Amino acid sequence: MSLEKIPASSRDRVSAAIADTAPGNVSGNAPAASAAVLIFATLVTGVAAGIGGILLALLLHLVQHLAFGYGLDAATAHASFLQGASLADGPRRVAVLVACGLVAGLGWWAVYRYGRKLVSVKQAAGPGAPAMPGGATLAHAVLQIITVALGSPLGREVAPREIGALLAGYLARWTGLAVDQRRLLVACGAGAGLAAVYNVPLGGAVFVLEVLVGAFSWPAAAMAMASSALAAWVAWWGLGAESQYIVPAMTVTPALVIWALVLGPVFGVAAHGFVRLTGTARAHAARGWSLPVLSVVNFTIIGLLAVYLPQLLGNGKGAATLSFDSALTLGLAAVLLVLKVAIEASTLRAGAEGGLLTPGLTNGALLALVLGGLCNQALPGVFGAVPLGAYAIVGATAFLASSMSMPLTAIVLLAEFTRMDHDMLVPMVLSVAGSVCASRWCARATAAARTAPQPATVVAMPVPSTASAATAAAAVAGTSPATGQALAPDLATAKRD
Repeated sequence: MSLEKIPASSRDRVSAAIADTAPGNVSGNAPAASAAVLIFATLVTGVAAGIGGILLALLLHLVQHLAFGYGLDAATAHASFLQGASLADGPRRVAVLVACGLVAGLGWWAVYRYGRKLVSVKQAAGPGAPAMPGGATLAHAVLQIITVALGSPLGREVAPREIGALLAGYLARWTGLAVDQRRLLVACGAGAGLAAVYNVPLGGAVFVLEVLVGAFSWPAAAMAMASSALAAWVAWWGLGAESQYIVPAMTVTPALVIWALVLGPVFGVAAHGFVRLTGTARAHAARGWSLPVLSVVNFTIIGLLAVYLPQLLGNGKGAATLSFDSALTLGLAAVLLVLKVAIEASTLRAGAEGGLLTPGLTNGALLALVLGGLCNQALPGVFGAVPLGAYAIVGATAFLASSMSMPLTAIVLLAEFTRMDHDMLVPMVLSVAGSVCASRWCARATAAARTAPQPATVVAMPVPSTASAATAAAAVAGTSPATGQALAPDLATAKRD
């Protein structure tokens, strides 16, 4: 029956039902929520992410102080983990890292064995907006915080993002938001969690737009900025409004600008290699019974290395701080760089989880310190006046931009992390531009190499001296003309062999 034969009132209801179930209707049967509901959900997400960030940061400090024994009198302060770990003796460092291996191995084995399948923030903010499992996500996040506090070389930034996104997902379903609105709110929750633990209100918002949403719109920008700023402000009440790194004043010289412009691509190439290394390690991460075994072995080795190099412990903030302060020698920076990259990849391979934001930042700072120090020694009349810390900040930004595929976010994060002078943006932006171009070129070259057709294998056939020219040409081409049928059995035999 055609729609023209249906009464007008019934026809409208039928058309609405068809529209609600059409494949192009991404919202399904849930209509878009009103602006008031969306504003309410955004503000509550910011507050919830801020509280979640406080709790995770307090847990981190508590475990650090208990494990390495440097007191509980300043659990809420930004105490130096490197100083606390350095005060612990060698046997205690090894014991703590063995405990870290046990917690990581048994913890993630239990999550994968008994928990529901994990849903990443990227998936929850993507098409379909699948719900993040509450218990498994919470356990996953807490394990990351505890293992980083015990000395894991991976980052802690994924945990607050997961908690913020999880809370935003619950709130979106409770308020009845449509799928598109729920995806955006989950992304805002993740950015707000990042803003809360690192005190980066603008960085959290830019992360949402550049990494999770991948596009700019004024409604998305307003929601991202409001939730991230509110989360950072709420976190001030429990964690203070301090910056992550205290850096000395640095003067931008022409030599530093030229260095950033020329060596920026080097950081892109290095970041591409780091991404491939860690990606391969994650793809082959241990599962099942091998996870606890490899985890204990991996962290025990890290503990033994930390007896001599406590700078290896943790997500890399201590080593980055020393780099920004120009407090590392070139030899020590080179050793730390090689070992940091190695243990980050081995930890992922062993099955532990964590982020690569601070580790990537630290690797870039160490690499820049080595390269900058070599330039200072080779051309003291040109680069001698540039402090090593300036190289480290520029290199950290360039490496982070390419390793995490977020150039704008990396610039904003380093600016908020260090609260550096505005003039430092010039060499930072130049180095990021060169780094991203080189990294993208490497990625395209790698993809082209993988998809390139393989050259055909040419089988050289022995040709009797009495053979004719046609027979010889046919033998080289792998075919036999009518006059050379006697060669076919030899060719078949060669193929079987």
